[in-house]
Amino acid sequence: MLDRLGHLPGTDLDFPAYSADFDREYAALTGVIWKLERHQTFREPGDPSWEAFMAGDWPRALELNDAERPDVEAQVAAERAQGVETRRVRVVEHPPGPYVQWEMQYLRLLAEAGDRPRVLDAADVRDWEARHGDLPEVLVLAGRLAYLLRYDGGGTPAGCRRIDDPAAVRGTAAEIADLYERAEPLLDYFAREIAPLPPPAPRDTPLD
Repeated sequence: MLDRLGHLPGTDLDFPAYSADFDREYAALTGVIWKLERHQTFREPGDPSWEAFMAGDWPRALELNDAERPDVEAQVAAERAQGVETRRVRVVEHPPGPYVQWEMQYLRLLAEAGDRPRVLDAADVRDWEARHGDLPEVLVLAGRLAYLLRYDGGGTPAGCRRIDDPAAVRGTAAEIADLYERAEPLLDYFAREIAPLPPPAPRDTPLD
């Protein structure tokens, strides 16, 4: 199903419309949110830690990330109280690039707060991608609907296609769940692959 999502009927939403739609759906949601993340670089303007990272100030990026811990813990606790659990599969190329090194700092906070993100080596999906192209960026809300996420050429969120077909939504959730079962707990991956890395050199930081 993941190879067909881009060809299925759906409702195309720009980023503000997607954000509003997600907020409406999430307000009454219970169950599992499946998230599949494949791109190796995104832009996150407005995120202070990301902006420090982009400026080449790694210590400040880490400091600002760590300052988010109370909010992250509150977010995860609120999800649990609502009956929601997010299960994220983060596909990572080896060696991890500067953006992934930065993003993993935040995912570590989520994992330490009780969330359960996992990491899947891109080599494990190489055969699939050779046949179908890169895995899509997808969010599935408790088996109710799927968002096929879209980004512009620089990696800035640009909206989505909302897919409501029940069979397509169930199939997509099942395929992401299969990837999740094959993936590694994030904290194990972080300790082995991310923690030993030196700070990304400014010349390695992607340009804005």
